[in-house]
Amino acid sequence: MKDLIQVQQLFKSFGNGAKRVDVLKGIDLTFAQGERAAIVGASGVGKTTLLHILGTLDRPTAGKVLYGGGDIFTLNERELALFRNREIGFVFQFHHLLPEFNALENTMMPCLIQGIPKKEAVFRAENILSLVGLKERLSHRPGELSGGEQQRVAVARALVLEPKVLLADEPTGNLDTKTGESVFNLLQELNQIKGVTLVIVTHNLKLANQLPRQIHLVDGKALE
Repeated sequence: MKDLIQVQQLFKSFGNGAKRVDVLKGIDLTFAQGERAAIVGASGVGKTTLLHILGTLDRPTAGKVLYGGGDIFTLNERELALFRNREIGFVFQFHHLLPEFNALENTMMPCLIQGIPKKEAVFRAENILSLVGLKERLSHRPGELSGGEQQRVAVARALVLEPKVLLADEPTGNLDTKTGESVFNLLQELNQIKGVTLVIVTHNLKLANQLPRQIHLVDGKALE
């Protein structure tokens, strides 16, 4: 498989002087197109920080993140936002759905932000919601959906623009065990169907061990 993401000597610190905390300390990683990987480790070791940098939501203190060979952090904030909207999908522990909009409208949102015509946005959103098993729930608002269904809408929203990369931060952490396993299995199925690179941060080692690759963060370093 071809390398899609290359992380080179990545450092991330917060604060200054005596209050400075070094979270990531020289991480080197590669992720191939279509790969499935879990990032695991104790609380506070920088799992979410690493995921946010991979997703360009945060900039590193030092080091590079290459997408397709290009250093993504040479882009300005506007260019970075366009890249992020087009190439990366995010699923978080809390679904962050807009309560006043239904499942279809929530899923369409990234398309409308990118300026895709409404008819095309509706078509894309209906297709991906069908794929995640919500064909009959298009007009339901978040408050009318179960926790698992809300997270499925969040997954559909993350994939509606067909990004190359799907980053998930504790996507099952807010769900009961059975529902969490269902959402986790869905992410793996979508990886197979869409060929999207899937990187999941999780505390759940049982789920992490179902993925072909586990990256352990320990003392700011990545161990495999």
